[in-house]
Amino acid sequence: MSTRTVLSQADITRALTRMAHEILESNKGADGLVVLGIPTRGVVLADRLAASLSSISGSPVAVGSVDVTMYRDDLRRQPTRSPGPTSVPSGGIDGKTVVLVDDVLYSGRTIRAALDALGSIGRPRAVRLAVLVDRGHRELPIRADFVGKNLPTSTVERIFVRLHGVDDDELVAIDDGASTAGAGAEADPVSSPGASR
Repeated sequence: MSTRTVLSQADITRALTRMAHEILESNKGADGLVVLGIPTRGVVLADRLAASLSSISGSPVAVGSVDVTMYRDDLRRQPTRSPGPTSVPSGGIDGKTVVLVDDVLYSGRTIRAALDALGSIGRPRAVRLAVLVDRGHRELPIRADFVGKNLPTSTVERIFVRLHGVDDDELVAIDDGASTAGAGAEADPVSSPGASR
């Protein structure tokens, strides 16, 4: 197995700062923004993104999480998934611009599940998607609005995202998929090799 690092901790920080500026420009400020992370690492990224948005704009940005477990279309194949936390800011999401945050965008199925989950919580004015890595290979017509790094991959390659708060170190790495045994946590540790986004 050959593994190489494509984003260091400093690269991740720069990517999140750039994405925060792009979000504020697109939204014309921080008014009405709600940032929701998809567990597990999407929640870590959402917290950091919201902190950056608040720092740049000078206005507090609401942040929370949305669990997609019961909305996934692969529960019959992987029935052992444990539901994660859903934490909606006190102001709710009705009429707000919700920025969904995840670590890796792949097939698009996790994001489809997140959109279904949002529908059970409220009716946002608009939904935007921010991902740290877009690796291609979409199976659904879903596109990220804000991307930390576009990383074209083959379907046998695997993306590993490690973030402080969940892991001991912080980086994004890719391996050639020659072995299913790799050091580190895959972007979606309960999914099939190569992540499931």
